[in-house]
Amino acid sequence: MQAKPAESGHYNETKLKSLKPVHPALIVGGAILIVLAVCIPFLLPGGRLGNYYMTELLRTVVFCFATLGLTVGMGYAGQISLAQAAFFGLGAYSLASTTALFGLPYWVGLTAALVVPIVMGVFLGAISLRLVTHYLALVTIGFQIIVQLVLHNSKALTGGADGLSRIPRPFGLENPTYFYWLCLVVLLVCILFVFRLKHSRLGRALFALREDELAASAAGVDLFKMKMLAFSICSTLGGIGGFLYASATGYISPDVFSFEQSVSFFAMLITGGSDSIIGAVVGTVLLTWLPEWLRAFKEYYLAIYGGLIIVFLIFLPNGIWGLMGSLYDMIFKKKAASEENTAGIKFIEGKTLTYLNRAGELARRQEQEVIFQVSGLKKHFGGVKAVDGIDFHVKKGDIHVLIGPNGSGKTTVINVLSGIYSATAGQIAYRGSEITNLKPHLIVGMGAARTFQNIRLFPELSVIDNVMIGQHVRSKANLLNILFNFKVREEERQIRARAEEALAFVGFEYFFEKVKNLSYGQQRMVEIARALATEPELLFLDEPAAGMNPEETQELVKLLKRMNELGITILLIEHDMHLVTEVADYITVLDFGKKISEGTVGQVLSDPEVIRAYLGEELARAEA
Repeated sequence: MQAKPAESGHYNETKLKSLKPVHPALIVGGAILIVLAVCIPFLLPGGRLGNYYMTELLRTVVFCFATLGLTVGMGYAGQISLAQAAFFGLGAYSLASTTALFGLPYWVGLTAALVVPIVMGVFLGAISLRLVTHYLALVTIGFQIIVQLVLHNSKALTGGADGLSRIPRPFGLENPTYFYWLCLVVLLVCILFVFRLKHSRLGRALFALREDELAASAAGVDLFKMKMLAFSICSTLGGIGGFLYASATGYISPDVFSFEQSVSFFAMLITGGSDSIIGAVVGTVLLTWLPEWLRAFKEYYLAIYGGLIIVFLIFLPNGIWGLMGSLYDMIFKKKAASEENTAGIKFIEGKTLTYLNRAGELARRQEQEVIFQVSGLKKHFGGVKAVDGIDFHVKKGDIHVLIGPNGSGKTTVINVLSGIYSATAGQIAYRGSEITNLKPHLIVGMGAARTFQNIRLFPELSVIDNVMIGQHVRSKANLLNILFNFKVREEERQIRARAEEALAFVGFEYFFEKVKNLSYGQQRMVEIARALATEPELLFLDEPAAGMNPEETQELVKLLKRMNELGITILLIEHDMHLVTEVADYITVLDFGKKISEGTVGQVLSDPEVIRAYLGEELARAEA
């Protein structure tokens, strides 16, 4: 399913309620810091002490590249890595070996310093694709140890334990101040890239990966590509820092790129703030210079240094910049009244989705076509037959409801249809194409989205960011677009405009509130809005009324009918029979993984088998 192209001139900034302008104070503050960074060499003392401080200054700048890479890999994507020193070392040795050892031109070494870390980062991402949390950390530790052993023992390639010297600098910049300025310019370019990445479709996909991989996949995010992207950017920035470090010092040895250094990079990131660019820089500067500031304590300074890091990790879990952000919110930010934020949901009549209205298309059809076909579907978990050979089809424009007692296999069916589970047997066809066992993001891309029985949102992200992630599969900006800001702004405006429209459609417009702070009913509406943002033709809804009070359920009924009026076909799982009878065009009934009945509301409610297995005589008479 293809997204409609954006019309030129639409989505300008004045129309976007959720677009926050950059505060002038931040721009001024950033400019002052840049000027200060440029002028630091003039503030250093002369002589040997000045040379020593310049060396430390260069070391600080190149370390910033490594922590900036961890900001993307760990802070944005949540991929725990304790191998950043390995990528840092690969970049340094790729340059040093090609130039100092093999005598090749500097540009060859520079190319190698970029390519080798990228290749190794993609390799590490691929082998750790199915690993999370401490298992992923263990794999990266193993990778770090292997790289360090190779650097130590491969004398022909790396010079072995003796290291490599006479490493050249680019453009003949022997003056350390000039080289420092070059490193600073490269760092600012990388910071700009990481900033643009954060506020792009790829950045939101990385945050979704960090928050909930299953929900990200169901929203259209390709988990494999995003993990590869996270590791490749992390390793590339580490490699850039590495080759600049090698050029800055002129000599490197394997001991510099040890596991201890990876732990130091990790501590720098956590101390400053894992998902903050400024936090990464602050943490790097602080932990690089802190040992120098503590040397007056002589033999105790290492203990004090370690103790301070422990204090930061325990009492500042969001880092120094996270603390600053919290203080800013407490002092300056005007929060909406809590009564409004937790108010019940209210569907607003008359709202539409301009990018998703297919009512005219349905009206022109003489008879309904079958949009979704399930044949002989089975899903077994060992000896448990959760779904045992069911057949049904969904007609375009219908609200088709799956009902049945608890444990009848309804949610398992939806999980198989949406690609979360693999089918044991059977076939699934959507719009004439077989989609059996396709990955969830591919199914979403074809136009079939879903919500979950237990709400799966991205709790640390704002409402608007949650919904904008739904547009990931309908947008195209890649790394080059983001780096050069090419055709990105217009696409971002379109994404934001459609997310705002989806939220307005479900009756919710608290754009900046973190979803973890919303009421249950509001979270359900945001989840539906996110599904609508994927521009679905078919929508799977798994018990959307669960946990709602009667008033909220009636608002949900209005919403379901309005979505259906726009031409969205709905496959709904629901236990609330009052809701079912109000919205259903057709019902399929499951029991113990098998289909026991299907038909219109009247046919199903009068079916003796359904009454016996699910409804009971009293409910059947009441609904009839």
